[in-house]
Amino acid sequence: MAFALMFVDVQRNMLEGGSPVPDADTVRPALSGLLARARAAGAPVVHVLNDGSDIDPDKPHTPGWQPVFEAEPGEPVFRKTEPNAFSVPGLAASLNGFGVRTLVVAGFQSEFCIDATSRAALDEGYDVVLAAGAHATYPGSSSAHDAAAAVERELQAYGIKVSPARDLDFR
Repeated sequence: MAFALMFVDVQRNMLEGGSPVPDADTVRPALSGLLARARAAGAPVVHVLNDGSDIDPDKPHTPGWQPVFEAEPGEPVFRKTEPNAFSVPGLAASLNGFGVRTLVVAGFQSEFCIDATSRAALDEGYDVVLAAGAHATYPGSSSAHDAAAAVERELQAYGIKVSPARDLDFR
């Protein structure tokens, strides 16, 4: 299998509740569409959940920590405490076991976990595609949209392909 979809921190605290990312209404259907196309094509889907601290909205086993899209049988779920999902033992081995060469990355937050995981995946030897429109963040010194766009430009300069989520096909 050449392609896999990696959902990074696609957890309820990012899309639901009192403080979702500003682009939640557009990112959620983009994520759902990616997931449906990956599953229909039989591509591996890997879910990575962030384990926040006791004061974070993604504290393990709280409503905000729960995944937005439940893993189906055969879809591995990994838990992390660092921005780089490849810091989790067994993640790369799982992808390699599926025969993955190209990793489509989507999820949250653009400038933290998406950036770190995408760079690490490229450094691990995978071809990496960031699904534009299927990652987001919160506003900081710039708008959330501008922050996500800046991450896309930086990752492209690093050698990562950026493609609109709606254009990605897993066949």
